[in-house]
Amino acid sequence: MKNSKMALIYDFDHTLSPMDMQAFHYIGKLGYKNADEFWKKCYENTKQNNMDGVLSYMQLMVKENPNVTKKELIDEGKYIKFYKGVESWFKRINEYGKKHHVDVEHYIISSGIKEMIKGTKIAKEFKKIYACSYTYATNGRVLWPSRVVNYTTKTQYLFRINKGVLDETNDFDLNRKTPENEKHIPFENIVYFGDGLTDVPSMKVVLEQGGNTIAVYEDEQKLALELKKDERASFVALADYSAGSKIDNLIKRIIDSIETKASINKLR
Repeated sequence: MKNSKMALIYDFDHTLSPMDMQAFHYIGKLGYKNADEFWKKCYENTKQNNMDGVLSYMQLMVKENPNVTKKELIDEGKYIKFYKGVESWFKRINEYGKKHHVDVEHYIISSGIKEMIKGTKIAKEFKKIYACSYTYATNGRVLWPSRVVNYTTKTQYLFRINKGVLDETNDFDLNRKTPENEKHIPFENIVYFGDGLTDVPSMKVVLEQGGNTIAVYEDEQKLALELKKDERASFVALADYSAGSKIDNLIKRIIDSIETKASINKLR
């Protein structure tokens, strides 16, 4: 039997990692005593200039470190830490999928910085990382934002994954009508992991298209439970990706269901 395909799509900050990626090291390097000071300044910049909030923080990251380079941003990735079990998660789930005739693909859709994510230990695990990025001069210095991913623009990447049009510059194939049997991964085989209100549009799209969503939390369940109550999240789970955790068991059961459905369709 031909293997089915499945996509696990993750937000990054507070979903796989316990803090905003800039808070581990970069913000301190700018001279701030704590991350809250930086984010407060970003908010003030956003309001004063009527800016998109993501563009605002991208601007301040460079304005306060004008000689920052691509290499420097990638190097920041080594400071990023992860929730329990994340580093062993991918191999474990991939192997479970293969045993059950399901090829699991992992993707990031984040409003964080792509280069920082690329510098992490887990970057190699993702088929594609969709996140904010800059253009660079020949010496590697940041010039200008090249891509901004905010809470609403995240949704386009769900359809790229669904259709298999992974190149961000290919809008033609993304927007043309694609027969269901030609789509790379059906939405019903997609699981989206998120932690908060910025994930709501993506969660809504995945659910409406027949997929599953998981609202993860670290200490406080309130927001995650609200997402479940508001029918944005299929499941609520502690941000623990270790073997035997709720998330681990959930994904394995979803893999089982994909295998079962494929077997029934074959019999038909």
